[in-house]
Amino acid sequence: MKLGMMLPARECLQWKIAAQLGVKYAITKAAPEITGLSDPSDYSSLKAVRSAFAENGLELYGLEGDEFDMSRIKLGLDGRDEDIEKYKKMLKNMGALGIKMLCYNFMAGVGWYRTDTDIAERGGAMACGFNVGKAEKTNLKITAEKMWENYEYFLRAVMPAAEAAGVVMCMHPDDPPIPELCGYSRIMINAGAYRRAMGISDSPSHKITFCQSCFKLAGDDVFGLIKEFGGRIHFLHFRDVIGEAYNFRETFHDNGTTDMVKLMKYAQKYAPECIVRADHTPTMAGEEGSETGYAVLGNVFAAGYIRGIAEALKIELE
Repeated sequence: MKLGMMLPARECLQWKIAAQLGVKYAITKAAPEITGLSDPSDYSSLKAVRSAFAENGLELYGLEGDEFDMSRIKLGLDGRDEDIEKYKKMLKNMGALGIKMLCYNFMAGVGWYRTDTDIAERGGAMACGFNVGKAEKTNLKITAEKMWENYEYFLRAVMPAAEAAGVVMCMHPDDPPIPELCGYSRIMINAGAYRRAMGISDSPSHKITFCQSCFKLAGDDVFGLIKEFGGRIHFLHFRDVIGEAYNFRETFHDNGTTDMVKLMKYAQKYAPECIVRADHTPTMAGEEGSETGYAVLGNVFAAGYIRGIAEALKIELE
């Protein structure tokens, strides 16, 4: 297993902290609004991001999130074929630059979504959460079957390019995993949806981001799923929550209800090639104003927590 960390695409203090923690692998979002460069379908822009990480002792292992506007692809609008060609160029560039993984999602209209960002966690740390009663209510804009149709169209178009580039594409669950949010149908909401998605292609590049908390919130057996999906899990998002899909809050990684030691043990046994990173850490004292879920101190704690579990289980964590 490998230990990674989600880091900003521009050099910052977090890069130095990650290196000091012994983290070798960076995951980033290289979208233009973050990098100030062109999107990753432009080779020179992506190379510049990768090179900056390398100069700081970090290997850019993967990209995560929408690297450019995916609306036409996800909603099946005119122009999606043009955007898919751009996506293929991005995959080709990633392969040429040795960037091995792309964590993507198929959430249309609304990405990962929280209604609250200031829920008190242990010691007054601030965690984010979701309460469906506070979410925007509007008429349905797209059906679930249309979303499935659009997803299959996209996957069949890009998977050969990913395979040719040697890049694995790891599907992230919808977050929160509920069937409709702010008028948009959500389809990657439980284990059954993943079985359907994985059945579309048997390409070695067609993989899973196992966001444990999303499956937990969906009411699925997390440990049974790790065993079932096994080698198709290439990316593990290490986090925990309290509540259920329609009303939950994030927690510190040692302060939820999931047996996180067992989680690591199962990941090592059934998905030993995966890369793990902490996700959605609470904002701690002195970090007010930091990006929700991605402040520094919580990630420092989580990295040590993951390493401690790995050492106790005698898991070699690269």
